[in-house]
Amino acid sequence: MNTEQVKGNWQILKGKIKEQWGKMTDDEIGTVEGQYDQVAGKIAVKYGQAKEEVSRKLKQMESDCGCQA
Repeated sequence: MNTEQVKGNWQILKGKIKEQWGKMTDDEIGTVEGQYDQVAGKIAVKYGQAKEEVSRKLKQMESDCGCQA
């Protein structure tokens, strides 16, 4: 997969993240672009959820949209 495909996939997944966790800002998501562990940590803190649960949801979103890196 080339760099442009990875960037495109990240944009799709970023939209899905905003749908699921609407309080997340573009800045919060954008600063950790493609680094799912960091995204999960930020979401977990902001929403008071377990990081493992958020990570599981992110992986499922990634799988559902077909945007695996």
